[in-house]
Amino acid sequence: MTLLKKKIDRRSFLKVSSLAGGGMMLSFSWLAGCKPTPEEVLTMPKEWFEINSYIKIGENGLVTLFNPNPEFGSNVKTSLPMILADELGVDWKNVLVEQADFYPERFDRQFTGGSQGVRSGWIPLRTAGATARHLLVAAAAQTWNVPASEITTKAGTIEHKSSGKKAGYGEMASLAGTLEAPDPETVKLKEIANFNIIGNSKKNVDGTKIVTGKPMFALDHKVEGMKYASIVHPPAFGMKMKSFDKSSVTSMPGIQDVFEVKVFKDDYVRNFFDTTTFPEIIAIVGNSTWEVMQAKKNLKVEWEKAPESTFKMSGWSGDVSDVKIPSGLENSSEHSEKMAEYISKPGNILRKDGDPEAAFKNAARVIERTYTAPFLAHNTMEPMNCFADVQGNKAVIYGPTQAPEMIRGTIASSLGIPKENIQINLARMGGGFGRRAYSHHMTEAALISQQIQAPVKMVYTREDDMAAGVYRPAYSATYRAALDENNNLTALHVKAGGIPESPIHANRFPAGAVDNYIAEGWQIESNITIGAFRAPGSNFIAGAEQSFLDELAEEMGKDPIDFRLELLKRAETNPVGKNNDYDPKRYAGVLELVRDKSNWSSAQDGISRGVSAYFCHNSYVAEVIGVSIKDNQPVVENVYAAVDCGIVVNPDAAANMGEGAIVDGIGNAFYGEMAFENGVPTKTNFDKYRMIRHQEAPKKIEVHFVQNNEAPTGLGEPLFPPVFAALGNSLYKATGKRLYDQPFYPKLTEMENLRM
Repeated sequence: MTLLKKKIDRRSFLKVSSLAGGGMMLSFSWLAGCKPTPEEVLTMPKEWFEINSYIKIGENGLVTLFNPNPEFGSNVKTSLPMILADELGVDWKNVLVEQADFYPERFDRQFTGGSQGVRSGWIPLRTAGATARHLLVAAAAQTWNVPASEITTKAGTIEHKSSGKKAGYGEMASLAGTLEAPDPETVKLKEIANFNIIGNSKKNVDGTKIVTGKPMFALDHKVEGMKYASIVHPPAFGMKMKSFDKSSVTSMPGIQDVFEVKVFKDDYVRNFFDTTTFPEIIAIVGNSTWEVMQAKKNLKVEWEKAPESTFKMSGWSGDVSDVKIPSGLENSSEHSEKMAEYISKPGNILRKDGDPEAAFKNAARVIERTYTAPFLAHNTMEPMNCFADVQGNKAVIYGPTQAPEMIRGTIASSLGIPKENIQINLARMGGGFGRRAYSHHMTEAALISQQIQAPVKMVYTREDDMAAGVYRPAYSATYRAALDENNNLTALHVKAGGIPESPIHANRFPAGAVDNYIAEGWQIESNITIGAFRAPGSNFIAGAEQSFLDELAEEMGKDPIDFRLELLKRAETNPVGKNNDYDPKRYAGVLELVRDKSNWSSAQDGISRGVSAYFCHNSYVAEVIGVSIKDNQPVVENVYAAVDCGIVVNPDAAANMGEGAIVDGIGNAFYGEMAFENGVPTKTNFDKYRMIRHQEAPKKIEVHFVQNNEAPTGLGEPLFPPVFAALGNSLYKATGKRLYDQPFYPKLTEMENLRM
């Protein structure tokens, strides 16, 4: 057993003992319960208690575990309960998993993002499960009058071998619920070697529901008397509504009303996730989605240019600052010119080691390269949508959101009702990876419901989603390397920025591995709204950095993996600086593993390969991508990935997530691009915004995990950033031409004949 020495306050760990009958319920503030639906109640044992709880054990030994985090494809609804079930000591076949709704009074973190779900829940979940097991053992010891130390548990069964006494968890649940919970600081956890659920693949608990079309999404939700709504927003960034003529559509079939919606109160201080491009929109309400969308096409609106504006925003630390929104209609061509201008002048120095200026001055050779990437759209598979029912000073919201805690205060302010009176029920999200952290669609739906005094389902069109933000920023990075007369690297300089934020992570590799190092950042203001995209910032800077390291290795006459390993060895044995935020040994470990699994030293007939490695979200990933040229087209033949994310809870699901990230990265690297002409997005649907197609996915993907006993770290995002450089480096070897600007495919089509 492992004695836990993690500080968890008793006030954060509550045992609810108001039990009557044969069930037990534990409430753990970070991971607390949910109200079951009537259909769910019918499947539950007669003797457990229908009060909000995290763990419920029935008299027949059946266990219901509630997943607190919103689910949108990262499989937390399976992996988080697996952690709890292992420490609880139950048979997985006797576990029911349900999605908890938003209960901030009981949960400390109901948020899906940053690849932190398993990492943040690792200790609390294990502690909750181990505490439940402790109470069940204590109940058995009291019932049988035997020492608790002599009792063992296995697969939902409690046993005292010397006396031959045995019972199921359900038989002891009622008494266990009345006992004093132990101090969470002293709860004993399982030894890692004794895990029997963690580390063994389990199928997605929603898999059958997904493939059989069960109602799991807010789009499936209907109630009596529900109306439907669509929104109309300005046609360009930098514009706002001047007036509209509701009479142009109110006579159309099924249309009930048309009115303006102002998302925020004038004095409201926005939070980090209150990003919305157009806080003043027009709502069209009617009897069906089709009817309101037809009216949307016919509504007569007069638009005007929006002036420069500012609003107040509260940051992560709670500090309030003014955010400036510039006026004007922006163009991608002007963006490119501005970024080139910023590259040529000094930026903000974010880190400086040694004397890089002297090293560059004395260099025998200086290598300089610039990399760029455009805005990217999220393209959520499920359109943005939300159900809202606002009645008096109470509201029920049901929709896809990654951050319910962050939007509840906004909804409360906009509606003018106490936030405690707002219940947010969590629907499964149909994709988004960052987009659904910005939940203004929920505020919009709530305001529409309040206006019409009826429940409403609001649905965005594809064009609404793609033309109104929230985008991955446009980026540019310039790398310079100084080489001495012996071809040794003496200095490295990176200067990177974007519209409107910089992607620089100044303390990541190769910082710490070069004597003379400098990192500079810059940013350009814009009224085009940006937000988190899978692996924010890292999704660009990893591609630029790792492409440059490959090119540098070639200039130095070194194998690209060997070159990276040399730098990491230096960072391990004699690091430069004190703020390096990576472990060079673990970083090197994934490079060594991918070298082995891809058989890097042996050429593959007709296949050119590139490598990349990156650290983000507390995890290390290295990837090798193999590309061939067939019929003058690039074909991704194979991908090998090596991942160090600590203990892998659900291996098959983890590999699936890695495969999805790789395919996603390849698609964005080849095709992803959003451009603007006079503030208008040039692509508003999939007829123009190119996505990867089934036949373009890699023919083979292998995801390998470093085996260690480190606590779990991020997984949903870390496999995404290395893709861009691994693909770019392989394409260089296949074509003989370096690609510096994403997306890659248009650049490839400019080549008359691809090699091979």
